[in-house]
Amino acid sequence: MIPQQDSEFDSNCLKPYYGKLFPYADIFKWMSYGHDGKHPGCDQSYFGRREFSFTLNGDFYLRFQSYNNALELEKAIKEKCPLKIDIGPVYTVDPAKRHAYAQSDNNVFTPVERELIFDIDMTDYDDVRYCCKGADVCLDCWPLMTIAIKVIDTSLRDDFGFKHILWVYSGRRGVHCWVCDGKARRLTNEQRASVADYFRVYKGNENSHKKVSLMGAALHPFLATSYTNVLKDYFEKVLLTRQNLLATEERYEKILSMIPDESIASELRGKWQDSRRSSSAKEDINIVRWEQCKQLLQSGKHKSQGLRRCVEEIVFCYTYPRLDMEVSKHMNHLLKAPFCVHPKTGRVCVPIDPNRCDEFDPTTVPTVFQLLEELNNEGLRADVNGERSGTSLGNSVTLFRSSFLEPLQKGSKEEIERSYNLKLQQSKNSIGW
Repeated sequence: MIPQQDSEFDSNCLKPYYGKLFPYADIFKWMSYGHDGKHPGCDQSYFGRREFSFTLNGDFYLRFQSYNNALELEKAIKEKCPLKIDIGPVYTVDPAKRHAYAQSDNNVFTPVERELIFDIDMTDYDDVRYCCKGADVCLDCWPLMTIAIKVIDTSLRDDFGFKHILWVYSGRRGVHCWVCDGKARRLTNEQRASVADYFRVYKGNENSHKKVSLMGAALHPFLATSYTNVLKDYFEKVLLTRQNLLATEERYEKILSMIPDESIASELRGKWQDSRRSSSAKEDINIVRWEQCKQLLQSGKHKSQGLRRCVEEIVFCYTYPRLDMEVSKHMNHLLKAPFCVHPKTGRVCVPIDPNRCDEFDPTTVPTVFQLLEELNNEGLRADVNGERSGTSLGNSVTLFRSSFLEPLQKGSKEEIERSYNLKLQQSKNSIGW
């Protein structure tokens, strides 16, 4: 289980972290999206119109902070030493000067760009995990986050064509996703809601027996691919045994309640209540019972569409990603910045490689205390890129740069160049006419 800090987070630990380890230049390059002033097509005001928000000691909350460059951002963070840094949208005008436009008749101060974001929290899975509750997380339930990353990342790339996607560990009990392509950043609230609804399968509440309903004669191709490539194997090979989903009467009754045919549910209940005397006692009881359940539901004598779908619905209920839909739908929603330190666990919010997310272990993510010890014991060995490679944060910064930031910068600069050339051509055509 991820250990929690015994006492209230000591903000004094953040001073050396922000002083020596926080990657200001990388955050600035990311948030600038190629608007670095080195090309005539750059928007010099772009970074300065981005909202940053700080949570300070004593629950003081500073919104609508803005900075013109990396040095200003670094100076403010070092001075204020925030417990949390949130990132908001890019507005039409500098958010720090928004009051100057408040008396205007038209709404001058409004968000115009924002990454498409997703927030997935382990607490939303409390009804299907038995190892932990609430903010607690362990390696038996973390595969639920791995599943979410695999399913959502694949769909964002294959179904929507997005390329620049950043996954970040929240520092405690979940993951965040930032979709940073230009076309994603410029989506309206309505378009964001449509994308979020594309992923919606989990419905119902704590009082619903059946929280997933797969409609239609055939699964949507996205759902079918997710089921075949990810959900089925993780359910049967990982979660079934790690969570002991069918080991006790209370747990198997939950699954039986999802079967619409009471005669089948009763038949399975009878088998499972007598299973102590079964000859298959040497096999894992969860696997044995799941095979019995599948055999009955998928046998040829049961022709109804509901029963054929029942196995899939059970798997979806226990494995399918559960998104905080409101976070994704609204352009002005704030989300915690990567490389923040979580105030409850002390762990750094590090990037996750979606191609190797099944190797990610939240219990080994460095804490700020560990990093400060490494600084004290070994000092800093800066490589040619200026990376703080003397600490265990170095690999995370390298991953951020190589797999996300560098391709993003290249794509952003190409987009600026195309837009600039198009405007030049339109200007020439206008003059020629």
